Amino acid sequence: MPPVNLADRLLSHPPHHLALVCGSRLLTYGELAERAARWRGGLAAAGIGPGQRVAVLAGNDETVVLAELALVGAGAVVAPVNPLSPPAELSRELAAVDPDAVLVSPSGEAAWAALVAEQTRWVDLRLDPAAWSDVEAAPVAGVDPDTPALLLSTSGTAGGPKPAVLTHTNLDASLRAMLALPVELAGVGHVGLAVIPLFHVFGLNAVVNLSLAMGATLVLDDYRSPQQVAVLTATHQVTILAGPPTLWRALAHHPDVTPEQFTSVRIALSGAARLTGELHRAVGDRLGLRLDEGYGLTETCAVVATTLGRPGAPAGTVGGLVAGVEARLVDNDGVDVLVGDPGEVLVRGPMVSPGYFRPAGAPLDDRRDAEGWLHTGDVAIVDEHGHLAVVDRVKDLIIVSGFNVFPGEVEEVLVLHPDVSAAGVVSEADPDTGEAVVAHVVAAEGRTIDVDGLIEHCRSQLARYKVPRRVEVREGLPEGLGGKLRRRHLR
Repeated sequence: MPPVNLADRLLSHPPHHLALVCGSRLLTYGELAERAARWRGGLAAAGIGPGQRVAVLAGNDETVVLAELALVGAGAVVAPVNPLSPPAELSRELAAVDPDAVLVSPSGEAAWAALVAEQTRWVDLRLDPAAWSDVEAAPVAGVDPDTPALLLSTSGTAGGPKPAVLTHTNLDASLRAMLALPVELAGVGHVGLAVIPLFHVFGLNAVVNLSLAMGATLVLDDYRSPQQVAVLTATHQVTILAGPPTLWRALAHHPDVTPEQFTSVRIALSGAARLTGELHRAVGDRLGLRLDEGYGLTETCAVVATTLGRPGAPAGTVGGLVAGVEARLVDNDGVDVLVGDPGEVLVRGPMVSPGYFRPAGAPLDDRRDAEGWLHTGDVAIVDEHGHLAVVDRVKDLIIVSGFNVFPGEVEEVLVLHPDVSAAGVVSEADPDTGEAVVAHVVAAEGRTIDVDGLIEHCRSQLARYKVPRRVEVREGLPEGLGGKLRRRHLR
């Protein structure tokens, strides 16, 4: 295939059209392209080139967008990381991507300073919003379509954070699939709002990249409150508003949020976690919006199926597959199930990641089977019209507000506490976050567990969404004959 680059697709719009709004700072597509080109020049001068990995430590500001356009445009690989992670977790996230450099924006300074205080081996590139404004511009580089563009962290059911490799082909196929949905996504006149984290595939690809691919205007801000989202929506006449169920629940149930603030919204989309029927109704009744739902994974660039553009999709489903995706539902023996029967979701298509990154030059950890099917670990049923309803998960993965929580990672932190001899982590239903983390712990001999102190210990080691909501002290944990924890007996 001829050389291509995702950055070209995201920047090929009229230069005078407004691209980004970040507080009082405005960037047209022309200014965005010029700034990204100068950043490419600055990165090249700093020794950053094709194939190198650069972690980006920033909040929801233009740094993430410019870093993606500059680095991906140069043939490098971008790895956004959570600027709110405590030092121990941030260190693990960085170790997983083994970056050649860390690009630190002003909004990431506090996290970086805390990490440096605990000793770090990574080189940082300090930036401000006007960085490299006088550097000679560098053009977008042609790259092989299968060149990695992004490393986005996901968590499975074993091991620590696993960065999924998303190539130029993966991301281009995903954007094409979303743009092919039977809804009006012509960018002129559309305004998107990005308040969900941009280190997550939902925020970065399904919101930022899609908005830029459309040629829409994108308003960037960190989430602070439901009122803030409502005010931003009304002030900027936002037409596309997307977020996880936690965002929609906060908006639908806040007394100071009014439906009049959302009259400009033409597309309202929920994703990253299951949407309950109660919340779907609440958003309609309270805000006057039809809330569509999407289903996907980091490994599929965020979207596999959606109700968007499919008004006939039954309530409780995630609609039909997007263009280019194949799916099967199989039983424990790998046999396709009948319509209406539950089965594990297997997906295949050009947007499916080639695998997880492994440092030290090791080959990718490819989890696709011999026929190219990715086993998602999600259980769903399908009706006779092809509408999917996700009902459960094969894995022990916990999803809190759309973010993956690996139980073993939390258990490892719990047993680091001197009062804990054993730990088992499971989920429980939560109306606000979809699921919450619950820890079952056994006290070390001669010790007494202070539950509040143990939760504080977890806060110092884990991102907020991974910290146990509740801790149960037990005499022992259920184990199999081989000593393996039986989490199903803890639920």
